[in-house]
Amino acid sequence: MIIKEVRNERLDEMYYDISHPSGLKILVMPKSGYSGAYGIFMTKYGAIDTMLPQADGTYKEIPEGTAHFLEHKLFESEDLDAFERFAKTGASANAYTSFDRTGYLFSCSSNFRQNLEILLDFVQHPYFTQQTVEKEQGIIGQEIMMYKDVPDWEIMFNLFRAMYHNHPLRTDIAGTCESIAEITADMLYDCYNSFYNLGNMVLAVAGNVSVDDVVEVADRVLEKKSDGAMLERKVFDEPKEVVSHYTEEKLSVSAPQFMLGFKENYPDPVQPTKRELGVDMILDIIASPSSQLYKRLLSQKLINTTFSYEYFTGFGYSAVLFGGESADPKAVESEIKAEIEKFRREGISEKEFERTRKKLYGRMIMGLNDVDELANNMAVSYFWDEDVFTDFEEYEKITVEYLNELLGEIMLDEYSVLSVILPLEE
Repeated sequence: MIIKEVRNERLDEMYYDISHPSGLKILVMPKSGYSGAYGIFMTKYGAIDTMLPQADGTYKEIPEGTAHFLEHKLFESEDLDAFERFAKTGASANAYTSFDRTGYLFSCSSNFRQNLEILLDFVQHPYFTQQTVEKEQGIIGQEIMMYKDVPDWEIMFNLFRAMYHNHPLRTDIAGTCESIAEITADMLYDCYNSFYNLGNMVLAVAGNVSVDDVVEVADRVLEKKSDGAMLERKVFDEPKEVVSHYTEEKLSVSAPQFMLGFKENYPDPVQPTKRELGVDMILDIIASPSSQLYKRLLSQKLINTTFSYEYFTGFGYSAVLFGGESADPKAVESEIKAEIEKFRREGISEKEFERTRKKLYGRMIMGLNDVDELANNMAVSYFWDEDVFTDFEEYEKITVEYLNELLGEIMLDEYSVLSVILPLEE
C-alpha cells in the first residue's frame, strides 16, 4: 500500500492519496472541526458508455440506459437492501448516474466506519435475477415516461438531439422503454464485471474522518482484484455541424421555456482544465446577474430570475448553455448572440477580468469548506488524471489575453441550437 500526501501550500490544504492493494484508489481529506463525514464510491461508467470494452480491444454495443439500470439494481440483495442497512446507522445514502460516472454515497455524523463498510460491501456484491430485472424494467419504464412531462429534462435532451448526430449524449440517461427492455441479468453481470472492477473506481472521503479508519475498513472489506484497470472509453465520430438549429415541443407549462446551446468541437475527447475555467469566466462576464446583458433582458421582461448559464462538458462533448423562461425565446437568442459578438469585437477589459477572477476564485475557496463537494471533486479529478488542487493551479495561468483569444473560438453562431418548450394552449 502506498500513501502519499497531496498538498497545496498556498491554500494550506492537504489530502491523502492511497493506492490500495486491491487496486482501488482511495482519497481521504480529513477536515478538523467538522462533525459530519461524506463518502462516495464512484465508477467511471455513465450513460454515455453504451459500448462495452472487449478483451480483444473491440467494443460490444449495450442498451442505452444500462448504467442507470445497474445503479438501481445494485442496492438490492437477497436480504436487506442497502438503504435499509444505512437507515439502521442513521446515515443518509443515495446514488446517481450521470453521463460519464456512477456514484454511491452517504453522509453521516456518527458510525462512520460502519457506514463506510456498508458502502464498500454492497457495491461489491451485486445480486441480479431475471425476475428482479423484469420487475425493474416496469419501474424504470414508468420513470422514463414521467420525465417526458418534465420540461427542464425534455428541453435539455431535445437540445442534445438537435446538437449531436452520434454521441450518446443525445439519449436520456435512463434510456428508452425499448432499450431497457433488452437488458438481462447476464448483461448486467457482464457490465458490472467490466466497469465495476476496482481499477476503474475511486473512493473519496472528506470531513470528520481519519486515514487509519478508512484504511482499516478498506483492508477488511475490499476484495483483492489485481487484474483490474481503468477502462478506455470509445471515442465516437461526431461531425462538427449540428443536426438542427431549432427544436420545439409543447408541454403543460405556464410560460415558454428555452435553452440555447453552442456546440463545441474541441479536437480531444477531454477539455483542458484551463480552457474550462476560462469559459466559465467568460460566461460570468457576459451573462451573470451583474452583467449588462442580464440587466437589459430583465428590464425588457425577456427573462426572469430562472435565467441560467453553464459550460457543459465531459468525455467527447462540450457546449455552452443558456436557459430559462421567456415570452419570446427567439428574441433572447438574438440578444445573447449580439452580446457575444459585441465582446468579440471590443474584447474583455482588464477591469472585467480582474473583478471576475477574484469573484470566481473566492467561490472556489468556499468549495473547500463543503465536504460533499470536496469528495465529489476529488473523485472526478482522479478520473481526469488530476488532483483536487489542479483547478487552483490552472486558474493562476489565465490572463485577459487568453480569455479574448478563447472568446474567438467559442459560442459560434453556426453551431448554435435553440430548444423551446411552449405551453399546450399555444
